[in-house]
Amino acid sequence: MLQLQLLSSPPLTPQTLNLNSISNPKLFPSFSSLNSSQTRSFKFNPLSKPSKFSLKCRQSEYFDQKQRFNDSSSSTSPSSLGLPARFYVGHSIYKGKAALTVEPRAPEFVPLDSGAFKISREGFVLLQFAPAAGVRQYDWSRKQVFSLSVTEIGTLISLGLRESCEFFHDPFKGKSDEGKVRKVLKVEPLPDGSGHFFNLGVQNKLLNVDENVYIPITRGEFTVLKSAFSIVQQILLAQQHT
Repeated sequence: MLQLQLLSSPPLTPQTLNLNSISNPKLFPSFSSLNSSQTRSFKFNPLSKPSKFSLKCRQSEYFDQKQRFNDSSSSTSPSSLGLPARFYVGHSIYKGKAALTVEPRAPEFVPLDSGAFKISREGFVLLQFAPAAGVRQYDWSRKQVFSLSVTEIGTLISLGLRESCEFFHDPFKGKSDEGKVRKVLKVEPLPDGSGHFFNLGVQNKLLNVDENVYIPITRGEFTVLKSAFSIVQQILLAQQHT
């Protein structure tokens, strides 16, 4: 905060001192830098005791607040690497037999002793399939999930109208329960060429589950998904390689 202190010395006749009238920067260097919107008028009584006054500079407060904001935003987080803040919004498709939600998930980082960050988990797109439980009702307690990697997202983006693809996942690959849970996602064209089938098959021997959930996706819906996948893929790649 800028503090100014003035003492009235030799007796002055009552007059009004206007800061705008002070034009000598050598005598009043602080006043010369003030703009017209910050000027004030002061009256001095020559018979009174030496008076003091303080002038509060708003510009000083602004820089103090800005500095505090910069200090708080430089915490140990991925954003300190120059990554912009991102807000991910999902997309849902509801049909008679099932519902499908698509949710992007950002990569996760862990801090290193050097102050840098290392990726602990790459970003992905989470697909959630829920079977229908009635008219416009879906049983999300029975939902099945499938995570698309950046490469798998690219395969879907490049998929043609008459083309199909298939992804296989084993969540316990390389572990003692390998082979006990199998997930297969098939994306196949509809017979009339109006879109694609998304079919997720899950075999879970640990929970004694064997279920297939499928949902037809129209050409327009598939175009929206591919457009969203393309944007998400670029964001995830940028974050993971920054």
